[in-house]
Amino acid sequence: MNFGDFDSKAEQAIPSEIHMISGCHDSQTSADVSNVGNFKLPNPQGKSGGACTAALLTTLYECHRNGTLGTISWVEILRSMRVNLLNKGFDQVPQLTSSRMIDVNKPFQLVNESSYGTKRAVLIGINYVGQQGQLSGCHNDVKNMKEYLMNVHGFEERNMTILMDDGRHMNPTRANIMQAYRDLVRSSSPGDTVFIHYSGHGGRVRDTSGDEDDGYDETLIPVDFQRSGQITDDELFRDFVKPMPKGVLVTSLMDCCHSGE
Repeated sequence: MNFGDFDSKAEQAIPSEIHMISGCHDSQTSADVSNVGNFKLPNPQGKSGGACTAALLTTLYECHRNGTLGTISWVEILRSMRVNLLNKGFDQVPQLTSSRMIDVNKPFQLVNESSYGTKRAVLIGINYVGQQGQLSGCHNDVKNMKEYLMNVHGFEERNMTILMDDGRHMNPTRANIMQAYRDLVRSSSPGDTVFIHYSGHGGRVRDTSGDEDDGYDETLIPVDFQRSGQITDDELFRDFVKPMPKGVLVTSLMDCCHSGE
């Protein structure tokens, strides 16, 4: 299959162009799940969580300061993130997944080339306050990402949905997260820019549809996972990825375990 055929088939399955930066390769795990009923959050052992978010923002702000934000390539972004993570003692390897065949040596692109589109974002940070496996940095990740998007790329606060378990923002329950993604799809039009960010725990559950080579679906873990369950990659594909309109540019930062597809 040549590149043209691949892109044609990819566009039929996923109309929008989606680039996902994930915090680690899928084989780098710390929260394996086979029995959802017995699942418990991993012990972060004092780590603040969200190392990938900090590494990406460090790289992007540096590029913004030295005027290379419009020219740095995807592979240079990932390499710089890897160096930042190693310098902080993290061994995870950032990954890039795309719905289109892209040249990773071409410039990183977060904003749609269209001059008329709206910039929208859904930012989710879960510290699991009061639960085993509580994290301490995911709320700050969201705040820092929000500030970056607004100050550097011109996102407007009215077009940003924030979910955090801090008692002040929308609670990142399973239902609220899925509704935020569905609302984002409904409000997006060709030419728009979409940024989604998740900082929290990730896991995996047994694949029941037969579409995973390793036998597991990767998951996001909402704050109410013990009552409502986890959010599988199949559900995200069904409700967010597949229905997102053609002509929308989506960038996703998934800062959690099992995030590399």
